Amino acid sequence: MRQKKIRAIRNMVDLADADQVRAIRRRFRVSEDELTRIVARIGNSIALIGKEVALQRASKLAQPPKAQVPPVALVAANNRRLTQKPKPA
Repeated sequence: MRQKKIRAIRNMVDLADADQVRAIRRRFRVSEDELTRIVARIGNSIALIGKEVALQRASKLAQPPKAQVPPVALVAANNRRLTQKPKPA
């Protein structure tokens, strides 16, 4: 008698299955730690994992980059503003 092959549920991730974890990590380009944190927080639905990864990436892109201006330049610019006299109108 033949045994039926157990098919995986295609829209859920099984963290115990190393092949599934590797495929999902490659698909969404996340580390294993990030994947386990996301699954612990929102569940094991692949669609929800994809949305969460997209939201995380969008929030990183939305943050303005921090200016790498040396403190000396800031002090010089502030001193220049303080010493200039306002122009009469």
